[in-house]
Parts: sequence; structure tokens; C-alpha cells
Amino acid sequence: MTNTLTVPKRPSPNSRGDGVFRAVIIGLSLIIIAVFLLSIFLLGRDSLPALREFGFGFLTQTVWNPVTKQFGAGSMIAGTLITAFAALVISVPLALASAIFVAEYAPKWLANPVSYLVELLAAVPSVVYGLWALFALKPILQSFQLFLFTRNPDLVTQCSTLHSNGQNSFACFFMPEAPTGQGLALAIIILTIMILPYTASVARDVIRLVPGDQREAMYALGATKWEVIRGAILPFARAGITGGVILALGRALGETLAVAMVIGNNPEFVKTIWGNTATMASMIALQFGDAQEALHRSSIVALALLLFFVSVVVNYSARLIIVRLTPKGIQ
Repeated sequence: MTNTLTVPKRPSPNSRGDGVFRAVIIGLSLIIIAVFLLSIFLLGRDSLPALREFGFGFLTQTVWNPVTKQFGAGSMIAGTLITAFAALVISVPLALASAIFVAEYAPKWLANPVSYLVELLAAVPSVVYGLWALFALKPILQSFQLFLFTRNPDLVTQCSTLHSNGQNSFACFFMPEAPTGQGLALAIIILTIMILPYTASVARDVIRLVPGDQREAMYALGATKWEVIRGAILPFARAGITGGVILALGRALGETLAVAMVIGNNPEFVKTIWGNTATMASMIALQFGDAQEALHRSSIVALALLLFFVSVVVNYSARLIIVRLTPKGIQ
């Protein structure tokens, strides 16, 4: 007697359903590409007068004065990068510790509420963060600045002289010019809180996805909890954690309203960690509606184009980093 093996019939790759699905996916992908190209075209067209007028100096000049029609993005570029990367440096250790605690140490009855609260931080509107910073954090920083201001009168005088001559020093960078509470430091603090849930949530999820056999193998070798986290969990999850960090950086670079409410919006190059400055996003939000003169309006659009390219470069760099850090076994 001969047994006949029955092989299940596979659907044809050229079936009607596959064709429709393929057409929908390609169409949606083309829409994304079209939006990307259209954004570059419109921003480039409207920013062309400013770029022709100032050339490469638009990126390096730090003067932004609508009265004299002098526009340079140097101070806003510095403000954007300093606030974003400083917030990232502070938030990443906190987010990673939160993710490890929730995924590895906390009991389930505590892990779920903590995870929910961390994710809830991402849902709070920017304006609420801005108001909270003004009413809760600003008085605290103002008291601390007043303490520095009154305890170091000689240094204050020395820094004031240096700043009036266009110079600076390491000590003067941490000395407030006036105890206002607002400025770069407050913007960094509020950005740190705002971007923390992005890194924490992604890191927590990828840590939970680490295969259990990797943990068990290290425990079988006599490893401690910390050694398992350091040797088995973090190396396997590093690509996902890096993705969360880059996601947080993208949010920090583009954050507008909360930063505009606390940073002081003074388009001068930052002199102290407490001083007033501006970011590209905050300057766009505050001046675009009032910019009636053509060159002023074009300069603001040029800021938007610059912020667009910075975001693209950050995301592309993140892609390269993630590919490089992803373990070969799961690529």
C-alpha cells in the first residue's frame, strides 16, 4: 500500500488579494515620499530670499534683529542643540534605570502602575509642562540663582565685565547674570521630563523581549542579577534602547511651546547656563505670525528648513547606529 503525502496548496503570489495589498502599500509609501519632497520644495522656495541675502553666514551669524534686517541662525542652532543634548544626557540614565526597575526588579502589582505613570508623562500637553515649569520650577531655580548671586559678588562683577567685552570663562558659564529663574537651565529641565517617557517605554519593552534562555544560561553559570542585566540583557536590547534614545532626541529637537514659555526667547548666543536664549522651534513659533516684512518671513522659513534637515540627519544617523548595534542573530 502506497501512502501519498498531501502538500497544502500555497496561495499564488500573484493572487488578486496580494496585488491589491501591494498596490495599497506602494501608494501609501509614495504619499510619504511626496510629502517629504513637497516639504523640502516649499520650505526651500520660501527660504530662498534669506539664503541668497545671507548665504552661509545665515548659519554662523548670531545677530537676529528684524529692525536692522540682520538675520543669523547661529544662536538658535546652539540653543537647540544644547537644550536637546543636555536633556538627553540627563534623561537617558533616569529612563534606563526606570526601565530596568520595571522590567527586572519591580513586582507586577507595582510594575504596571509605574509603567502607566511613565507613559502618562508622554500624554501631557506641552502647554501644561510649560505652565508647571513657570509656577513650580521657576521659583526654585530663582532661589538657587539668588543664592549664587549673593554669595559670589566678586565673581558676578568679573563675569559682567567679561560678558560686556564679548568674552566668557568656565566659572562665568555657571554664574547667573540675574536671578530670574527662566532661561536655558529651566528649558533643559522641562525637556528632560518631557522626553524621559519615550526612552523609558521603549527600553522597558525591548528589555522584556530579551529571550528567557539568555537569562537562564547566565543564572546557570552562577551570575548575579546585575551580571545578568549587564552581560545578557543590555547587550541584546541595546539597539532598541538606542532607538528610544533617538526618538527622545527627535522630540527634544522639535519641542516648541513648553520651551518657548520658559527659555526667555532672546536670540543671543548663550552666555550662561541660566541665561535667556532661543531655539529654532521657539523662534519660529513666536515670530512667524508677526513677520510681515519679506526678508524676516523668509528667514523664519529658513529656520524651519534648517530644523527639518537637522531632524532628517538625526533620524538617518539613528538608523545607522541601530543597524550597527543590532545583534547579528536578530537582523
